[in-house]
Amino acid sequence: MATTHQLPETGFLRLSQIIGNKKTSIPALIPIGRTSFLNGVKSGKYPKPVKLGERTTAWKVEDIRALIGQLGGAV
Repeated sequence: MATTHQLPETGFLRLSQIIGNKKTSIPALIPIGRTSFLNGVKSGKYPKPVKLGERTTAWKVEDIRALIGQLGGAV
């Protein structure tokens, strides 16, 4: 896999890893704002998250990879 974003085959991604974080220089896999992404999750446009703990929410790598494919990206 020769892309700028090396995603693991399985696992979980936090929101900042998906939409990026300028403060910590994490590039966006999906260039969209936090509110727009969360509204898309709520409407069913984007995958549902998985609760890993009381204060930890993440998305399956497989779901995000499929979403990027649907949106026309190459990850």
